[in-house]
Amino acid sequence: MSKVWEIDFYSRPIVDEQQKKIWELLVCDTERKFEFTKVCSGSQANARWLQEALLEALPLWRQQKNLADEVVPEKIRFFRRSMKSIIPRACEALEIPSQPSRRTFAVYQWLSEREQTVYPQHPGYQPMMAAPITFEPTLPKPLPDALLGEGWRLVTLQLSAFAEMDEWDIAFGDKVPLEQLNLPSEAVIPGLLIFSERATPLAGWMSGLELSCLKLEMAPKPQLLLETGLNDRWIIAYLHDKQLVSEIQEFEKTKQAAQQVHFVAVQSSPDSEKFAGFWLMQEMMAA
Repeated sequence: MSKVWEIDFYSRPIVDEQQKKIWELLVCDTERKFEFTKVCSGSQANARWLQEALLEALPLWRQQKNLADEVVPEKIRFFRRSMKSIIPRACEALEIPSQPSRRTFAVYQWLSEREQTVYPQHPGYQPMMAAPITFEPTLPKPLPDALLGEGWRLVTLQLSAFAEMDEWDIAFGDKVPLEQLNLPSEAVIPGLLIFSERATPLAGWMSGLELSCLKLEMAPKPQLLLETGLNDRWIIAYLHDKQLVSEIQEFEKTKQAAQQVHFVAVQSSPDSEKFAGFWLMQEMMAA
């Protein structure tokens, strides 16, 4: 059971009777089995209000998960760069670590649903006010030595295989709420296997990077990138031959067909039945 929260606290494309922006807090766990919402006016949108709202959510979460009164989330992830002041202050007051991250697949998915089905039903809906979600890319950097494997390979898994993911032997990892995506049963999920004799330490290093997605970048030269955090990008491989570029392009097509879901896994060898690391990811498309 995950004890990580994902939150979004920001203005929505709706206004109140005085034509003032309405702000909304969304809180969920990584599987969206717990969800909490609360709204406030723009004048109330500060760290103190957020702290109090999170305090309201805590006992509801504990009750649903049958947790002791002193239990708090392991960390709270958020994806908006503009909230890097308010959210950490509120979390710090509650003694809960906050983490800027694009591994906020559940709350991002929930927000996308609300933009389609909830906000347009509000009498104060103003579609032109919708705040665009942007991730400003940085220049790609070479992977740190600690994250270099001895080899890698592109693979695919059937969606049905992930039904047993909780039973897999995985030292480090994280997942996406696949059951919320309504992917067809025949969906194929692409991934990248990284092999290393130092598989467990490598996976341990990767677990601290907040893995976001794998991505092909063609300009100024073809390269496979690993995106992490809010906007960090790392070079997995330079793609020097056309065959390799073609393989990565096919990977991208398969990823797109699976609603951008894909994975990175770390193993000690191609024959290993254990995963030192396994991260399901979904590329979050900026609006």
